Amino acid sequence: MPVITDASPALQVSAAVERADLFPIREVARLTGVNPVTLRAWERRYGLIQPTRTESGHRLYSMADIERVRSIVDWIDRGVAVSKVGKILARTEPLKVLAHLISDDLVQADYRQWQEQIQQAVSAFDDQQLDRVYGQIFSSYALSVVFQEILMPLWRQLLQRQDAFGQTSEWLFFDGFLRVRVLQRIIMLRGSQPRRIIVSALAGQCRELELLVAALFLSGNDCGVRLLPTGQPFDELTLVCEKVRPEALVVFSNHAPGTELPRRLKRLALSLDCQLMLAGDASDLAQESLAGSSIACLGNEGTTMRQRMLQFLAGTLDT
Repeated sequence: MPVITDASPALQVSAAVERADLFPIREVARLTGVNPVTLRAWERRYGLIQPTRTESGHRLYSMADIERVRSIVDWIDRGVAVSKVGKILARTEPLKVLAHLISDDLVQADYRQWQEQIQQAVSAFDDQQLDRVYGQIFSSYALSVVFQEILMPLWRQLLQRQDAFGQTSEWLFFDGFLRVRVLQRIIMLRGSQPRRIIVSALAGQCRELELLVAALFLSGNDCGVRLLPTGQPFDELTLVCEKVRPEALVVFSNHAPGTELPRRLKRLALSLDCQLMLAGDASDLAQESLAGSSIACLGNEGTTMRQRMLQFLAGTLDT
């Protein structure tokens, strides 16, 4: 980016924003809810953000920087210490960069167009229009793309903004709509086949929609999924499995795993007659501590999650 040499700092910032879609720190604070003092601390103390600087030293943030700030907030909300967020982003962001290189600008623009149509229907609380757009998206893309690239990113944006007046109602409307539709798809996919897989959330470590989407990703014509309600007691999972006799129990969590989780999972695995698997963001974070155990870590990406599950069931995946 060329050096900005306007005499006025305000003009420098204005010119930079106009040229490269860069945002001053006050605008980033407004968009993300993170105050400027915290943004500066994340930059200086932890190196989590590297904004562009004008000649006079004003910070300017790109959309990529703003998305990174949102990712940091998301991980902190899940219980990850800010000092550890950098290591997590270092593992996950190369995959995002690769996806960006594969997906051209037209595809990304198409995703945004669908999200705008959904947002308009949600803002109007128009369930019929929302249902039409939802169906059109599914006629255009694979299931994993629909949720990972279009629906869930928008759902998270609305979740982050729900404290503002009116935003809570919009998020609840959209969240309720998606939960009903995802559950319908799970039921449709499993049909009358035996429910070989039990999926259960760790209590308080994900929202219901996140659990439903994970169960949908794991569903297919080759294996039925039985979804346990959120709030299922961890200590009673053995009892449920004794009654149902599944081939696998998948425990789901999107929070940072506590130090006691690997121990609890290993103890649970010893009490089961089926295979135990961990899915969601926690599975990536707990992978090292579960190495060498019989517990499979499935990750949090739809296609990969299902592939790993099937490989583990077939005995071809090295745990």
